[in-house]
Amino acid sequence: MAIAGTRVVELAGLAPAPFCGMVLADFGARVVRVDRTGTRATMPDVLARGKLSLTLNLKCPQGVAVLRRLCRASDVLIEPFRPGTSREAHTNAKTPPPTQCWQEALLSYARLTGFGQSGPYASMAGHDINYAAMSG
Repeated sequence: MAIAGTRVVELAGLAPAPFCGMVLADFGARVVRVDRTGTRATMPDVLARGKLSLTLNLKCPQGVAVLRRLCRASDVLIEPFRPGTSREAHTNAKTPPPTQCWQEALLSYARLTGFGQSGPYASMAGHDINYAAMSG
């Protein structure tokens, strides 16, 4: 397989991040999907194909600590949140936000957002209906 042995952490979100993780798993990467507590669907998810998964509460220090350990043992982090989302959601001001773990490890960091990291639309949610509305 093309990227066998590559270790990927995917923070669960809507289609773009899970699709990216699925494709990487299809090419041989070991992908661990991290779902938020209470959000895991009961029905099978085709985008979870070929992945390991776990559920973490990233608003508590224990969940953040597990994510940091996972990132230190990985090569890639896929993050689907709008700019600032993980910082806003992080409630423990004594430690950095959970997604800042990429700075502590040697990770390739893939941030999949609808409208980029800066500019007038950066904080907007990016879903297909938003794109259709903006394009007329």
